[in-house]
Amino acid sequence: MISPSSIDQVFETARVEEVIGDFVQLKKAGSNFKGLSPFSDERSPSFMVSPVKQIWKDFSTGKGGTAVSFLMEHEHFTYPEAIRYLAKKYNVEIEETEQSSEQKEKANERESLYLVSEFANTYFQKVLHKTDQGKSIGLSYFKERGFTEETIKKFDLGYSLNEWQAFTDEALKQGYNIDFLQKTGLTIVKEDKRFDRFKGRVMFPIKSMSGRVLGYGGRILITDKKAAKYVNSPESDIYHKSKVLYGIYHAKQSIAKEDNCYLVEGYTDVIQFHQTGIHNVVSSSGTALTSEQIRLINRLTKNITVLFDGDAAGMRASLRGIDLILEQGMNVRVCTFPEGEDPDSFAKQNTLEELGLYLKDNAKDFIQFKASILFEDSKNDPIKKAETVRDIVNSISKIPDRIKKEIYIQECARIMDISEEVLFSTLAQINKKESQEENKQYRKEQKAFEVVKHQQPIAKVDVQYVLERKIIEVLLLYGNETENFEDLVLKENDKGELVLEPVIHQVKVFEKIFLDLQDDEMQFTNEQFKSLYYTIIDRLNQDQDFELKIFVNSVDQDMANEITTILMEDERYALDDWKRMNIYPKEKMYTVAQLVSETILSLRCFLIDQKVKEFQQETLQNKIDSNRNILEEVKDYSGLKMLLSRKLNRVL
Repeated sequence: MISPSSIDQVFETARVEEVIGDFVQLKKAGSNFKGLSPFSDERSPSFMVSPVKQIWKDFSTGKGGTAVSFLMEHEHFTYPEAIRYLAKKYNVEIEETEQSSEQKEKANERESLYLVSEFANTYFQKVLHKTDQGKSIGLSYFKERGFTEETIKKFDLGYSLNEWQAFTDEALKQGYNIDFLQKTGLTIVKEDKRFDRFKGRVMFPIKSMSGRVLGYGGRILITDKKAAKYVNSPESDIYHKSKVLYGIYHAKQSIAKEDNCYLVEGYTDVIQFHQTGIHNVVSSSGTALTSEQIRLINRLTKNITVLFDGDAAGMRASLRGIDLILEQGMNVRVCTFPEGEDPDSFAKQNTLEELGLYLKDNAKDFIQFKASILFEDSKNDPIKKAETVRDIVNSISKIPDRIKKEIYIQECARIMDISEEVLFSTLAQINKKESQEENKQYRKEQKAFEVVKHQQPIAKVDVQYVLERKIIEVLLLYGNETENFEDLVLKENDKGELVLEPVIHQVKVFEKIFLDLQDDEMQFTNEQFKSLYYTIIDRLNQDQDFELKIFVNSVDQDMANEITTILMEDERYALDDWKRMNIYPKEKMYTVAQLVSETILSLRCFLIDQKVKEFQQETLQNKIDSNRNILEEVKDYSGLKMLLSRKLNRVL
């Protein structure tokens, strides 16, 4: 268990914008930060981070909370894991007691898979550096590839002994469950026999964006035609190869900083580039590029540079990946290396300056790249040239941005020496065909025609819900502040008329709200707001140094999410730069007393209306009676509402 003082220290130290900035590219938006949601596929940023309040809100999914809740949502951390992650990030020493055997047993399956993967990572590194077989085979292989000790340790490279069950035996000896060894794919179980999946292979751990080991890639070092050169961990609850990029953990900050991502094919390409000094590089881990992997990069940058080997056949096979990148609305450039070279060998033979200069000079626009690759096959062949042009136009059709489409069409016309009109016509044909296919699919999925008998009426605005929500917002933001309030005391004047006389007094905002609601016997109708209201009032009563950040961290996740939603709602929008027009809008913090009074008065007026409606229903049901008493009450309520309207300076 982590001690409360350690948890408090972590919360005081951690900055939500820095934590989230490791996973999402954030851009300044007024006093807040904005970015693309890491929880949904969106093109317009709706993910908000407030450095002032130390909270975040994803308006596309409704999720929100603190730095800890973000890690729990994004990385699927448990609460203690999130605390430990932040402690490590900010060099905070945490006090904790060792977990009991009972606590270990209660750990969920997912966490057990992570624990097994982490153990394997430590084991393979130990074998590489401490055993004779590891040093003579594994370590010598990495040294031959040109990797330094520092690089080997940085990427946690390891070696699995060339024995049938050396790893499995050690894991079982350390108390790890065979079921979890099997589910992670580290051990293959066949009836009563157990085998190490990665026997005799050098190991490349595949990590998440936060640095957790998800799976492994293993390369065989002996010549065996029956065995695959590379073997990857199978799919599991923690490892989905289509959603993971090798090297993303080490590359994420550099990608965001450089606003560009280099995409290579293999593990060693990533490592060699990193060692040379180019850190914004990732690999698709030997699998075909997927849209999920592209979206992972899209969180950090809009620009991808794809690096291909000098092998022409391999390049043609990878052209599909370019279309996928374009579909996601990203900018893509392509760079190839000389014949017989790949990113690994080229980076090894060149300095950082030489490599950087080569990438800058040789990175081509995807049209130029496609034209150069496909043009070789279509020389002196009009039919193949037409196919090449159509292929390029087909790629352009994937781009969602219309302006970009037009620019690329113009570029294609120039390179391929063909009129723009023909290309635009071809583009229109492709778009029409795609549209027809979509419509055909839509019609196929349509159900049989049904007569709509009744349509649900458009939902009306729940005024009381809005006002109750506003009260919660005011309490959270300004509850502990002291303000001068103008109270209205109802008195009878000389003519016998009811009038409101102003009385100024100084009081804390939460006390004002609480007393006003008590005096009028006003109750929250929304159960969640009701619970939240009493929780806030109780905390403000007990804690004179009330801090929003600490309060959000102390409540349960559902309540924290609701608080975040309330606080971030109006922060999505910012006033334009009106100061240049000599217009100076008054800040909300300078009108707190007015805000509180108007909200309470508006709620009173609404409840008066509700009461009058009840009286109306009562008179309709009691037609025989004179209803004189009811009419008198309606008259009094109407008079009171008129007075409140005057105070609000508007008709209600």
